[in-house]
Amino acid sequence: MEHREKEESSRVEGRNPVLEALRSGRSVDKVYIQAGLHDGPIQTILREARKRDAIVAFVTKERLNQMSETGNHQGVIAAVASYQYSTVEDILKRAEEKGEDPFLILLDEIEDPHNLGAIIRTANLAGAHGVIITRHRAAGLTATVAKASAGAVNYTPVAKVTNLSGTIEELKRRGLWFVCADMGGTSMYDLDLKGPIGLVIGSEGTGVGRRVREKCDFIASIPMKGEIDSLNASVAAGILAYEIVRQRG
Repeated sequence: MEHREKEESSRVEGRNPVLEALRSGRSVDKVYIQAGLHDGPIQTILREARKRDAIVAFVTKERLNQMSETGNHQGVIAAVASYQYSTVEDILKRAEEKGEDPFLILLDEIEDPHNLGAIIRTANLAGAHGVIITRHRAAGLTATVAKASAGAVNYTPVAKVTNLSGTIEELKRRGLWFVCADMGGTSMYDLDLKGPIGLVIGSEGTGVGRRVREKCDFIASIPMKGEIDSLNASVAAGILAYEIVRQRG
């Protein structure tokens, strides 16, 4: 995992560079701090990270040494998003400007950057107005994600939220309804998937979490004929997104 993170994330190393990255408004996904450091500059970095809702991880000096590309991390390394995040409001405004019912794809802890990139690519091609991802236990907008999206990350807004179930509740109050992909639900062909809609796709290992699933209005299953019983998350997203396209169009 450490090697993969180093390959996929833009790094900012050192106390002053990390503090400036936080204060400048750059999208900092995660701040790694050497365990046991409690001096003034470290406390300032902690305050700024928490103010901006960046994830903070306390790790060993050995891990920081492995992650470091400069050899001068000073006990602090930040993983910075390669692309700027949008907001949920930006996504809704995009739908309004196009005169279309909102079509959002929400991802519940998708950790594989290739899956995230593929889903953003599908969202763009299917006409979704944006993608919403979770802040914790999820891939961010790294260079690998951008490559897997075939450039779609430049055109499809991606918003990051702390509480996906809370975001769904707020969007339901604004007229959207939600369908999540899961086994044992109603066949997608028997559901009405028109109107303002959010499609929820779960993580690669455990699917949609219980709290998020309970907020959804419907559970959609994809008919399967083979011997195995599950699809890759990005493939499932593509199939359901295009059933939504078919019904809306």
